Amino acid sequence: MTNKEINKLPLESNYSKDKKTHVLHEGNAKELLNNKDLHKKVRLIVTSPPYNIGKEYEEVKKLEDYLEDQIGIIKELINVMSDDGSLCWQVGNYVDKKTGHLVPLDIPFYNIFRENGLMLRNRIIWHFKHGYPNQKKLTNQYETILWFTKDENHYFDLDEIRVPQLYPGYRFPKGHKKEGLASGNPKGKNPGNVWDVPQVKAKHLEKTDHPAQFPISIIRRLITALTEEGDYVLDPYVGSGTTIAAAALENRIGIGAEIDKEYCEIVKNRIKDLNEGKMDYREDKEVPKPKGKVSETPLEWEQEGVLND
Repeated sequence: MTNKEINKLPLESNYSKDKKTHVLHEGNAKELLNNKDLHKKVRLIVTSPPYNIGKEYEEVKKLEDYLEDQIGIIKELINVMSDDGSLCWQVGNYVDKKTGHLVPLDIPFYNIFRENGLMLRNRIIWHFKHGYPNQKKLTNQYETILWFTKDENHYFDLDEIRVPQLYPGYRFPKGHKKEGLASGNPKGKNPGNVWDVPQVKAKHLEKTDHPAQFPISIIRRLITALTEEGDYVLDPYVGSGTTIAAAALENRIGIGAEIDKEYCEIVKNRIKDLNEGKMDYREDKEVPKPKGKVSETPLEWEQEGVLND
């Protein structure tokens, strides 16, 4: 559980600019996005859309038709995105069952977002240890998160997601203008764009009855880097409610849409459990602690106000 004091906001079915609540729209995302009060109000849009691979909640279409459907949603999402906001689109692979051809969905989606005026900031690799076994090709052990903004004037707080230095005792070498000083940043290092986070499967703490659940820790990392407390975080395909739960944990306002009534009940129960302090979730994985002199924290870092970037 987090040590942060959580603002226990209720979960309501309709968005109102005059009320501070999480929102679960039980219906199509377009209905939610048509609310003019949301125009340019959302600091972060983060979602994992249907992959068009035949999950129980989707109808398999031709790839071209599937992408065309998503373009309509994407245009609406850009309308509600704030000028300094971000959009994070997490996808895997589409496999044509007739031909066996594999299409990494981030490739066509990149083109769609660029054609609609967004700028790619990072292609984040979500790496996990396990995947579906296959005898004719290598097991897939990653998916991608495309992080887009409207321009370079976007909100981003790197310090919020820094990870501990593995070897904080490293110092600048002889002959360097900062010779002898600690070479790292005492606040930690940039986590990079390859994130090793377990999938939500089987006996995972966060597992619900939803067949394609997203880890809370990934969403929380995106939220803390790309928004501030009180900001709106929106997921047009909220599924089991992970985005709303992550937003609540970080004192943001979560907004989501979901058409499946059973999944809506999962969302309601998760937020209820969260507000009652009963929702289980996994924190970000800790960095292994190495041994040796270079693993020791430099004494000068303990002096207030000393930063060696």
